[in-house]
Amino acid sequence: MSRTIPIHLDSAGRGPGPAAAGSPAVRRMLIGLALGFAAVFLVLPLANVLVKALGKGVSYYQTTLSDPDMRAAIRLTLAVAVITVPLNLVFGLAAAWAIGKHSFRGKSLLITLIDLPFSVSPVVAGLVLVVLFGAQGYLGPWLDRHDIRIIFNLPGIVMATVFVTVPFIARELIPLMQASGNEQEEAALTLGASGWRTFWHVTLPSVRWGLLYGVILCNARAMGEFGAVSVVSGHIAGLTDTLPLQVEKLYHEYNQTGAFAAASLLAMLALVTLGFKALLEWRIRRRYERGQRAAPSGRMEAGA
Repeated sequence: MSRTIPIHLDSAGRGPGPAAAGSPAVRRMLIGLALGFAAVFLVLPLANVLVKALGKGVSYYQTTLSDPDMRAAIRLTLAVAVITVPLNLVFGLAAAWAIGKHSFRGKSLLITLIDLPFSVSPVVAGLVLVVLFGAQGYLGPWLDRHDIRIIFNLPGIVMATVFVTVPFIARELIPLMQASGNEQEEAALTLGASGWRTFWHVTLPSVRWGLLYGVILCNARAMGEFGAVSVVSGHIAGLTDTLPLQVEKLYHEYNQTGAFAAASLLAMLALVTLGFKALLEWRIRRRYERGQRAAPSGRMEAGA
């Protein structure tokens, strides 16, 4: 014998809608919790960094930033980002194109290797580089004979940063490449376009927003990397200290105002990155909404 479940209808004969899932009080409580969490763990620490950085006045802040070691750390941080992002851009495009558009033996292994930096501690990655390229490492004696310095030098810092930032661009592009399929590329090749021309004029434009998004994330991670860079840099003042390492060094020297001044630069770089990210998401959303509005008119014209 079947059991009938009663459904309570309102005066208009409607059943429970989305509004019944939560009362206004519950929604306000959840929104308040989310805003409170963001304020305590995001806004307040950022505001504290800016207040501490200016604790001894604007003139002291400017003096701290004009220190030769600080300026060298800023230059090195920007140089590492300038080298790292293009390298990951080339690798991310090639890997995403191969994984998203082709089937080949070892495809799952390549995806696993791309995700490896997410599961390996950056400190472990730095130690592996030291074991390979350090003075007592496997390749250390050969590098020393040829007067090549990787560890405690710019190449080692770049290699460590590249390792931890490898997934960001590739992982943004792989789903887009897979979702777009191969029909457009096959049509272009059928019409006589070369493979390189097809890539530039068909494949790349279809993923350009995801590519920009991945570049922004990769750049933010490259400038803020600490663990792997700390292992391979050697902490040589004015030579191999990046901004995150400079923050740690100043803090351990009990120069808290200087440490917060360096941290404020990283915070401002992060805010600029988030601004670009928000702008990009807004442009993507506007483009999607315009496409949604244009779709019904296109279908009506096709039906007519």
